Amino acid sequence: MKILFLHGWHSVPGGVKPSYLADHGHEVINPALDDDDFDQAVRTAQEAFDGHQPDVVVGSSRGGAVAMNLDVGPTPLVLLCPAWKRWGSARTVKPGTIFLHSEADDVIPIAESRELIQASKLPESSLIVVGTDHRLADPEPLSILRESCERAQPRSISRTSGGPS
Repeated sequence: MKILFLHGWHSVPGGVKPSYLADHGHEVINPALDDDDFDQAVRTAQEAFDGHQPDVVVGSSRGGAVAMNLDVGPTPLVLLCPAWKRWGSARTVKPGTIFLHSEADDVIPIAESRELIQASKLPESSLIVVGTDHRLADPEPLSILRESCERAQPRSISRTSGGPS
């Protein structure tokens, strides 16, 4: 599976989470996103999406806000502690979006993910409460991230076939 992984603010490509996904057999596109210019970060991510056509987009913290502001069509989103209230203009997400967030997150309160889920009219089951902090870099959240990406992958329409006839 091809995954576009959008890192958080002051994070870098090749971190624990994208490396974990790559180590488990996935092709991970992990562009360097501008920390100072949100619009540039969105442009960089959109170019990566358009150029690679991933099966899933994962956004971590600020990268979650970037993911929410992309044009990804039917491609599913997996958002890790998304910082949507701090960056970007998107205030809802599409059906099928999966959230991972820790109750103990002291950077982005889990209440913000719950608010986004409610505003997007998604079921409460869209939120997976996991981890011991904002990073979600321990074994359990990493495993659930991988499982969430694999579960989120679209099953119905293939991009290469042009869809059903």
